[in-house]
Amino acid sequence: MSTSAVSTKPAVDTNPRGIPRAPFISNIEEHVGGPDVEAESTLKQFQEAIAKYRYMEVNLTQRRKGLLEKVPDIRKTLDMVVLLKEQREDGEPSKPFTTSFELNDTLFAEAEIQASDTVYLWLGANVMLSYTLQQAHELLTKKLESAERSLANVTEDLEFLREQVTIMEVNTARVYNWDVKRRRELREAGLLGNENEKAEGA
Repeated sequence: MSTSAVSTKPAVDTNPRGIPRAPFISNIEEHVGGPDVEAESTLKQFQEAIAKYRYMEVNLTQRRKGLLEKVPDIRKTLDMVVLLKEQREDGEPSKPFTTSFELNDTLFAEAEIQASDTVYLWLGANVMLSYTLQQAHELLTKKLESAERSLANVTEDLEFLREQVTIMEVNTARVYNWDVKRRRELREAGLLGNENEKAEGA
């Protein structure tokens, strides 16, 4: 009868988006593997972990920048849809009104908006679709909620990543200092020199 192997690997502690939490190494000698084990491999692992955290931080920083631009755009569009809805729901015949619209970051123009039950929304990738005011309101509300939630998550993840980088930098410094102290003690005891001489004579 065959039996399936059960993994005994401990679960990795992560934040809600799956970013691994950096462990704080309290017992350096035990983590390295003993007083006679070289620390180079441990230091290399720590540097690789820091590099991975930095890489994630760069990507999330770019994503946060995009969301910071996206959220105000969605909010402005939603505000305009709300205004059009209010004018249609006040029970009076809708009249054209004058407003300003953005041509680019520093240039605006005035336009007369005719009464309408539909609006056209850019969906990205050069795609524009028409929606009723109610449909546009619901869509934009959902998009705004989603974008704000994503922005909050990205901001939280960036703070989490900075904490993990700090922990790994502290771990690196502590292991390095431990290794320096270990080598000095071996040198004072004459053990490090003897090992080096044997290695050179081999």
